[in-house]
Amino acid sequence: MTQQPSTPTQKAEQWLAGFEETLRSDAPEQAANHFEEGGYWRDLVSMTWNIKTMEGRPEIQDMLASAAKDRRPHNWQVSEEATDQDGVIEAWVTFETTDAHCKGHLRLRDGKAWTLLTTMQELREFPEKRNHLRPKGAQHGASKSRKTWLEARQEEEQELGYSKQPYCVVIGGGQGGIGLGARLRQLDVPTIVIERNPRPGDSWRNRYKSLCLHDPVWYDHMPYIPFPDHWPVFCPKDKVGDWLEMYTKIMELNYWSSTECTGARFDEQHQEWVVDVVRDGERVTLRPKQLVLATGMSGIPNIPNIPGMDSFEGEQHHSSKHPGGEAYKGKKCIVLGSNNSAHDICAALWENDADVTMIQRSSTHIIKSDTLMDLALGGLYSEQAVENGITTEKADLTFASLPYRIMPEFHKPVYEQAQEQDADFYNRLRRAGFMLDFGDDGSGLFMKYLRRGSGYYIDVGASELVAQGEIKLKSGVTIERVNPRSVTLTDGTELPADLIVYATGFGSMNGWAARIISQEVADKVGKCWGMGSDTTKDPGPWEGELRNMWKPTQQEALWFHGGNLHQSRHYSRYLALQLKARMEGLETPVYGLQPVHHLS
Repeated sequence: MTQQPSTPTQKAEQWLAGFEETLRSDAPEQAANHFEEGGYWRDLVSMTWNIKTMEGRPEIQDMLASAAKDRRPHNWQVSEEATDQDGVIEAWVTFETTDAHCKGHLRLRDGKAWTLLTTMQELREFPEKRNHLRPKGAQHGASKSRKTWLEARQEEEQELGYSKQPYCVVIGGGQGGIGLGARLRQLDVPTIVIERNPRPGDSWRNRYKSLCLHDPVWYDHMPYIPFPDHWPVFCPKDKVGDWLEMYTKIMELNYWSSTECTGARFDEQHQEWVVDVVRDGERVTLRPKQLVLATGMSGIPNIPNIPGMDSFEGEQHHSSKHPGGEAYKGKKCIVLGSNNSAHDICAALWENDADVTMIQRSSTHIIKSDTLMDLALGGLYSEQAVENGITTEKADLTFASLPYRIMPEFHKPVYEQAQEQDADFYNRLRRAGFMLDFGDDGSGLFMKYLRRGSGYYIDVGASELVAQGEIKLKSGVTIERVNPRSVTLTDGTELPADLIVYATGFGSMNGWAARIISQEVADKVGKCWGMGSDTTKDPGPWEGELRNMWKPTQQEALWFHGGNLHQSRHYSRYLALQLKARMEGLETPVYGLQPVHHLS
């Protein structure tokens, strides 16, 4: 008699054995039957050369019918002891494909897969040169052609982009472009990162004086070099800037600062991009095979067109250009908007003795920073998580293992608990007239971020000032007209103004494609970000993954990279592997290229 598996690990191993046997058969698509009828398979490049979630057996079957025989997933193993909680077995797994080493995460219920995450980790023939593959550095022996590290590095800097063309150009040298540049460097993909500011990190240094990261340090590590143990939990912007400058140098990036891209077009005949830049006043034309827009998840600033703006005698600017509160002591300041930047700017103006009014046009999700740390992030990204053996990589993969379709159901209880825990705080905000929400479906901060990239504030102090009336509030209205020394609101109120800050957010990233390449290409790739949840500012149909991010687009050889520090760190791995595979001539048939439903 065959002994029935008794431990979670044995049950996971039994499932993997049956799954792999079916995958090896003449009908690998039948492996979909090892999933629940409504099960999920989320794949990050390993099976689909895409970032794609298959929902339900028919979609899983279709993917396997298309990709399984080419990818040949095999050697499925449980990599550590599985766990069982409330009837859900969770297991970390490893496997291999035709050309890659991969990792995954499995959730089983009643012997069937509820969710499966599969991720490419390393190309078999093209691993990163680290650990036992690290370079020697020193050249032992005698050679008349010997170059020192410095000489070789200087030669590369002089040649790349001039006598030798890069394989990839990354436009945007903030944390996203820098992190991706580091990944590509480790994979020996010749890359130039272009940044219009004079120094790496300037995109942080140039923001308003009081800006700090709202996410905790454990969530914000860069690839390869984590922040040291003494690093502050919430890092000030200038410290972030200095870290990025150091990181760029240590990781030996070919980083062209003081360089602006003036235009780009795809040369169909030569299958390459023609990228025109001005570097330190000199015009240079680059011809990379791949072009990445790493201009941040936000696009071009949204500046409203309000009657009378050209008549204003005071100062007005978008929040991205706000210098800080020091110059506005005693001034009447209007901040249009009520999300992260609006709150930070209002607080900084208040600290500098300005008379500041926030204009809240629509409801905003507020979550206290400590509550977010305690209830939402602490299990994966905290000192306690580190002590429990949860590495940054494991935390990232755990986060990625939840398909977006079911993610809200995991988040709703967290934000219900937050509302109960901080009930007095929320009641005081409401009494001040502040319009609150927890997302259209109560799923809170991260789902709002994924769906629309706006509509929230992580409270680090400004909300208390609103509740106390120290930051004045006008809610449910907007600016109808700008007058020479005041603004008129839609309810007829007139407010005196010396400064107007438009904290009105940003457009889609494909706005940069329109500006740099063409409106035709921007429309061809369509809107970036959001997933078609059919919630506010994220129109359907359901797409299941973030539009256009870190994966192939409808424009050949054009990629988008962005997101917060956590997303940039994690997903830069998969984007870099896709680029490396193409450089080396591997077959990369893309399954499920996302159609375009929205232009911007």
